[in-house]
Amino acid sequence: MKKEIESLLTKMWEDYIQLNSGAQKIVDLMKSRGDDVVNDHIALRTFNHPKVNLDVVANSFLKSGYEHKGDYEFKEKKLRAKHFEHSDPNLPLIFISELLLEEFSTGFNKIVESLVKQITPVEIMDFNFVSNGRPWDITSIDYELLKKESDYGAWMGAIGFRPNHFTVSVNKLKSFDELSDLNSFLKSNGIKLNESGGEIKGSREVYLEQSSTLADSIEVEFLDKKLIIPSCYFEFAKRYRRADGEIYTGFVTTSADKIFESTDKTQ
Repeated sequence: MKKEIESLLTKMWEDYIQLNSGAQKIVDLMKSRGDDVVNDHIALRTFNHPKVNLDVVANSFLKSGYEHKGDYEFKEKKLRAKHFEHSDPNLPLIFISELLLEEFSTGFNKIVESLVKQITPVEIMDFNFVSNGRPWDITSIDYELLKKESDYGAWMGAIGFRPNHFTVSVNKLKSFDELSDLNSFLKSNGIKLNESGGEIKGSREVYLEQSSTLADSIEVEFLDKKLIIPSCYFEFAKRYRRADGEIYTGFVTTSADKIFESTDKTQ
């Protein structure tokens, strides 16, 4: 399955940069400095609806040798998440979150149900399902109703199944030792960063530092009209060694909570 998962990861990247052209600009800037850009992790989103829940979205990765390694809860955002790792260290971590529908209104759930029922079993069984985009039609009215209760839910309604973000491994960069130096370089090149919770989320003490760009804006076609909305963002992560000498490969909920806000239109 190695060929299949590598093909899927390539497809995910190619789709992602169509929604976030700024990511390719950043990659090109880093390569111009002689850096190899290595992906730390890919993040995916979904609803905890039984038809498309986190475990369903994880299926292709599990078939390809990925293993479940961590569980996370985000009470404020009404999310839960898992992360997955492959025995091949050259393959990125996979972080999948799901919106807890039981935490939302009846109207919100009716909209989500109307979307999910449009997906066929054949589509869900497709190995590339997580990069096939939006498998439903949605009106701008329903998008706005979802957004009143959850930016995450509205993003899912409009964008669908594809990477929410890719992540540069700062540990693998040659020209930057510190995340703060990378952030300064990005800003000097006109790139806006997510400042919610501080420009750098996390610390050496929790073995992980993260920062991210703000999501690009793209034109999305709804059933009734087109809207300019937030799409995807680029993240940067520096990992530290734990007391046992091993590099930390998990995630910090308080940091990820603020990273999620990179797709909020109010940022």
